[in-house]
Amino acid sequence: MPDHIRKPVRTALVGCGKVGHTHAQALKTLPQSEFSAVCDQDAQRAADFAAQYGVQPYTNFEAMLEETDAGMVSVCTPHPVHAESIVAAAGKGAHVLTEKPLAPDLQGCDRSILACRQNGVRLGVISQRRLYQPVVRMSQAIDQGKIGVPVLATLTVMGWRSEDYYQMDAWRGKWGSEGGGVLVNQTVHQLDVFQWLMGPIDELFGYWDNLNHPYIEVEDTAIAVVRFQNGGLGQILVSNSQKPGFYGKIHVHGSNGASVGAQTEGGSPFVAGVSTDVEPPINDVWTVPGEEGLLPAWQEQDRQFARTHDIMSYYHRQQIDDMLNAILEDRQPLVDGEDGRKSVELFTAIYRSQRDHVPIHFPLLAESDRDDYDGRLVYQPFSHRSARR
Repeated sequence: MPDHIRKPVRTALVGCGKVGHTHAQALKTLPQSEFSAVCDQDAQRAADFAAQYGVQPYTNFEAMLEETDAGMVSVCTPHPVHAESIVAAAGKGAHVLTEKPLAPDLQGCDRSILACRQNGVRLGVISQRRLYQPVVRMSQAIDQGKIGVPVLATLTVMGWRSEDYYQMDAWRGKWGSEGGGVLVNQTVHQLDVFQWLMGPIDELFGYWDNLNHPYIEVEDTAIAVVRFQNGGLGQILVSNSQKPGFYGKIHVHGSNGASVGAQTEGGSPFVAGVSTDVEPPINDVWTVPGEEGLLPAWQEQDRQFARTHDIMSYYHRQQIDDMLNAILEDRQPLVDGEDGRKSVELFTAIYRSQRDHVPIHFPLLAESDRDDYDGRLVYQPFSHRSARR
């Protein structure tokens, strides 16, 4: 159907927190969206949020779905209740775009994917860093064989989260309400790009810890080594323990000796709805034969782009735009539920590897015979121990 006569998708949102505003701004202004309602357990917050965007407020999610007949719902709630909202929306025939991660555990992922499949609706997962131009260049170079076979990848995120950050919302820093720390919240985007560029994982060995945040339960640092199905190797180091935060980088090295890389973050990863300025993502490594001289021009191009576009909302908008088009065109979105599960599978393997002291083989199934949250609840972090021997 031509764009000018396509009927917009009636959209709604659950979770009127900080990232909810990023979704609402896109849903309010994209032509494929008829933004109709928002829902939050806090009645005053729902009312204030709804008034800002000229939509109807709700505190009951089921009622919102029934009364608005929403065709798509953006899920912006805390991670542990993503699956609950996805299953409810799918049961009412609404397509779903959820914030990252799809869920903090594989049980939630599998419930969400199954519910959407059984009800014939699309499921998308926000992972907007795939759309960063420096990351797109890397993906295209790999797909075109410019580095040969990708045989080695490194992901390094050296960031910082202060005590003030964890006090912004009551759910932050707790297993029950956040689901995890640096793996689940701050760097799941980068984990997604890591496995997206390199392909399926065969085996992983990892550790995690809380190095200098004694006022939270969750991990602030994790490391892992990876063997990919194509035989390639990988290394992961992600941390919130480097004040004031240095960078986030992913580099991929090929069988022909060429390398491509991007700095996705300068400093710490931004906080949606809070950060006011971020360094632009740039390619920081590029040794593809014949293309070595392109790096300075690309970096200037990306810096210029950031001067005229808000990096913190622009790529969210692009992915929400893709999701709406996927619904209208009856196709899969850019990052679907199966893609979203892969990132959860990756950080779940790190938690389990430390618990079991063994390499974890892929693919992973949800655990139904244990109640230790994939090992998150059975390990005493470094900051809670008196000494290390």
